[in-house]
Amino acid sequence: MLSHIAQRLSAIRATIPTEVTLVCVSKFHTNEAIMEAYACGERDFGESRVQELLPKYNALPKDIRWHFIGHLQTNKVKQIVPFVHMIHSVDSLRLLETINREAEKLQRQVKVLLEVHIAKEATKSGFTPEEFLSLNTKLSTLNHIDVCGVMGMATNTDDEDEWRRCFREIKHLGKQLLNHSDLLNNSAPQISMGMSDDYLVAIEEGSTMVRIGSTIFGVRASKH
Repeated sequence: MLSHIAQRLSAIRATIPTEVTLVCVSKFHTNEAIMEAYACGERDFGESRVQELLPKYNALPKDIRWHFIGHLQTNKVKQIVPFVHMIHSVDSLRLLETINREAEKLQRQVKVLLEVHIAKEATKSGFTPEEFLSLNTKLSTLNHIDVCGVMGMATNTDDEDEWRRCFREIKHLGKQLLNHSDLLNNSAPQISMGMSDDYLVAIEEGSTMVRIGSTIFGVRASKH
């Protein structure tokens, strides 16, 4: 008999096109829960706190691709740069410079997504569209960062039209990267948008990567 996590993953997988990456948001969930998803073939997992990610990285299989999706403090960067697969939440030039400096020490290229602030909420972080479009010249010297695309969140509302507005603007900014070949190192940008409540709408609007947690793992085990 399939576990609850396996059942949920099967149902979610049936709704996600093969070309869209599913990041299983495992923050606040146990290693055992992660391994249930791992046993179903999942390899992309998302964490939002360095102090929680490090013991998981040390304990769990090394073929897991860890995505850092929370606010990243510059003084924590050096702890995850050696192994992180992708940092989604790059929201400032200072953070970009810190990641580049730590990656240079290891002679490693670190994949990042530029977080853009589209939602109508001051509490959300990220580059404004104006700041985002001014990054091109500033990033030209950051040789150990691989800019893969953008990440963003919709306004926290039940209004689907507002979700779509946000997602369309995020996608538009992702496409802007294609106009700056020295900024984007891939021919097609990753567009990371969509979570448990709104991922189906996000996919319809062009998401290439969705971040789903509670719909897979259920109620979070702990926030401490």
